Amino acid sequence: MTFADMIDAVNGVVWALPLVGLCLLAGLYFSIRTKFVQVSGLPDMVKQLFGGEKSTDGTSSFQSLMMSLANRVGMGNIGGVATAIAFGGPGAVFWMWTVAFLGAATSFIESTLGQIYKEKDPDTGEYRGGPAYYFEKAYSHKAKALSLVYGILFAAVTVMAMSFFLPGVQANGMASAINLAWGFPTWGVAILLVIALAFIVIGGVKRIAAFAAFVVPPMAILYIIAALAVFFVNFDQIPHVFGQIFSSAFGANAVYGAIIGLAIKWGVQRGIYSNEAGQGTGPHHAAAAEVSHPAKQGLVQAFSVYIDTLFVCTATAFIIISTDMYSVFENETFPGPTLYTGTIGTDVEPGPGFVQNGFDTLAPGIGLGSSFVAIALTFFAFTTIVAYYYMAEVNLSYLTRKIKNGVVRRGLLRLLQGLLLVSVAYGAINTAGSAWGLGDIGVGSMAWLNIVGILLLQVPALKALKDYRAQKKAGKDPQFDPRPLGIANAEFWELRADGKVRQGQTGEELAAETGENPITPPPRS
Repeated sequence: MTFADMIDAVNGVVWALPLVGLCLLAGLYFSIRTKFVQVSGLPDMVKQLFGGEKSTDGTSSFQSLMMSLANRVGMGNIGGVATAIAFGGPGAVFWMWTVAFLGAATSFIESTLGQIYKEKDPDTGEYRGGPAYYFEKAYSHKAKALSLVYGILFAAVTVMAMSFFLPGVQANGMASAINLAWGFPTWGVAILLVIALAFIVIGGVKRIAAFAAFVVPPMAILYIIAALAVFFVNFDQIPHVFGQIFSSAFGANAVYGAIIGLAIKWGVQRGIYSNEAGQGTGPHHAAAAEVSHPAKQGLVQAFSVYIDTLFVCTATAFIIISTDMYSVFENETFPGPTLYTGTIGTDVEPGPGFVQNGFDTLAPGIGLGSSFVAIALTFFAFTTIVAYYYMAEVNLSYLTRKIKNGVVRRGLLRLLQGLLLVSVAYGAINTAGSAWGLGDIGVGSMAWLNIVGILLLQVPALKALKDYRAQKKAGKDPQFDPRPLGIANAEFWELRADGKVRQGQTGEELAAETGENPITPPPRS
């Protein structure tokens, strides 16, 4: 058995029907439990996005959103949509929309939990949080050993996924798009990418946040504007595009009727890969934000799911289907027999090439579309890799936070940075199939652990939402105190509610004033 065969076998187990069903049913369940917060909370999402706080220790809601979008908007929005259509038919797009709508509620739950149980890093004083933190803390007063083991397991899986499994997909997509557009060798892309990443990741979370806030918005807007240009040029194709999506989503299309199961599988799989709702990535960014109530950042992160899938992924799908620059392959294999062969033919591997050829229809013969997609994908993939590193660092910090020797902790951090750079260099020059397979294993493993975990730990997030709504109804700006709600182990918020920690206050200032320092969390009995 070759390495590629092993990847396919593991991927087939991880992304079997149970995980697809779990993602959809969990999203539906959380939508009902939150009274469809992804709809009722829309006004507050937008308000919080532009009115959030920031401090020396945390990022603003907008910066946190940009970090989250830097992670979400990447290869999945371009190459991921293309592969979903290639192996699941146009109907996969509908299931991407479905998992985004339902997943927004899942994202709210996980991101609110990330805020509730955040801590301050013992070295930098920056906010840290995520699934590993809330798995350990939410019920540690009831099941300490199990909570700790589950938190460590998730952190270890995330470190591996974010530093080894997932970066290669982004690097491969970037290198392939650049090579297709300009003929630049993939090994050259690998070298330049490693140099640029080394500068960014060594700078820490504040540099990551600033970089993401500077890069992500203009590139996403430019990409959507370019997609709108294709939209207007192919305006007469709108009924055809939506007809293809809806008919094949439910097996009503004569061509794709036999692959409705694959449409669901690929739509959910690539939807989760793109918007990451339930995967456990969003809570890392949510925890970094400076807000007065955890539900505020939960709403912002739910909104990021919409931006990723309903805007960027939909733009990509329209480009591909309206220009007929796609083929649908049987048996989920390329190359191989097709159910449908579009204008693009069967020689172009599913991925950025579908989108590049679609854009090229605007100005045939000059490669304008290929160049634009290469540039957009370069920025999208680069910021995603940076965000991957941030999450790997957060989870490494969780695993090493009880190591007293700061030199050892920093040494392990440098090893993590080195592993990421090696992974990126390898992914850039590797085959796309293997890169996607490893990426899917990383996404699926995290999703399994996180969704099962938040189904068990949802109560604190639901209590926070109820408290937030009650304070809003009373005309207040919601402030969070976990103790009246019966939420245990949220030490940071207890200190904040008692006035012992203020926004913008450093650990040194707090220690000088009160003798208490939440940078180093209280020891757990």
